Amino acid sequence: MLDGNAVRSVDRAASLLIALGESQGEAGVTELARRLGLHKSTASRLLATLQKRGLVEQDDDSGKYRLGLAVVRLGGHAERTLDLRSIAMPELESLARTVKEATTIEILEGDTVLTIAYSDATGMSRDRSGHNAPLHATAPGKVLLANQPEREVIRLSKIGFTPYTSHTIVRVDLLLEELARVRRRGFATAFGEFEPTVNAIAVPLFDQRTSVVAALEVRASGNRILPSRVPELVERAREAAAVITARIGGIAATI
Repeated sequence: MLDGNAVRSVDRAASLLIALGESQGEAGVTELARRLGLHKSTASRLLATLQKRGLVEQDDDSGKYRLGLAVVRLGGHAERTLDLRSIAMPELESLARTVKEATTIEILEGDTVLTIAYSDATGMSRDRSGHNAPLHATAPGKVLLANQPEREVIRLSKIGFTPYTSHTIVRVDLLLEELARVRRRGFATAFGEFEPTVNAIAVPLFDQRTSVVAALEVRASGNRILPSRVPELVERAREAAAVITARIGGIAATI
């Protein structure tokens, strides 16, 4: 068992790492010691130990410290092991019960959008993962595409946008205008663009770099999601998305 001194040292070392992570790039020993209420010698000793493990690095010129590559590697391992579906599912089901419509979580997979989680309108999860849909004709697809460089949209346009219904956007200039609206508003809609009788709204989920990693969708038959209902659904979806984003360690931002 760790004694009190060991526990205190671990706590202080963890506090130093967190403080460095919150600093703008680098921080000196004196600054870190003052911020955490430590003696400078204690902070220096802990930083030296962390440096040996590659958790922090010291700049040769300024003498200041920054997070080391070992932290970056650990962060990558943590990100890869996060199970977005299991983390998001409780909030997805709760949202479905609140709005009484089906909800999904979608991610980018190649040139398509992939469903990784689904809840029906009663808040019951269903095994409908693995379903792919087009980016240009769905609300989640637009959210994910809006976070991509314009050259990616142009690349897709050269492959060709399939006109699934009479409402599908197939001209690249019109799609770029639509994606600009998505970025400006922070949500996307699709009214009969992929399936003629289905309407949907979608909002983004963010990672710790404020990048869009997934989209949360509310979908239903066209007579259940009319334009007048969009503000209410977007508000509820954003509330759920904020909770999921926080649970995966993300930082909410604009698209």
